[in-house]
Amino acid sequence: MRVRFAGYAAVFGVADRGGDVLRPGAFGAPGRVPLLWQHHGRPVGRIELLGEDKRGLRVVGSVEEPELAGLVGSGKVTGLSFGYRVAEARHGVRREIRRLELVEVSLVAQPMQPLARVHAVETF
Repeated sequence: MRVRFAGYAAVFGVADRGGDVLRPGAFGAPGRVPLLWQHHGRPVGRIELLGEDKRGLRVVGSVEEPELAGLVGSGKVTGLSFGYRVAEARHGVRREIRRLELVEVSLVAQPMQPLARVHAVETF
C-alpha cells in the first residue's frame, strides 16, 4: 500500500507546545528535504510539493513504507512536524522564529504544533 497526503507541517502565528511562534517568510524557498518518521531514520517516502502559503508550510507527499502508509491511510497517524535550525529569531514573551533552515519534514504521532496535521489522504 502507498498513500499520498496533503497537510501543514507548520502553522504561522500560533504558539507550539514549546512556546515558539513561526512568522510568515520563515521558510523562504525551502529546498528538497527528506520525509521521515518521528524525525529520524531513513526516509519513509518522498515530498512532492513543499512551500509556504498564507496559513503555513504546506506539504504534499507520498508514503512508501507499507506499515506507516497503512497508519496514515487509516487516519491513525495524522501529525506533521519539521526539523530545523534557527537562523533569525526575536525573543520576547514567546520566541518568534523569523527565518530558519529546514532540514526535514516528518510524519509524527504527536506534533509539537497541534494544528500541524495531514488533512487529505489518497490511497493507491
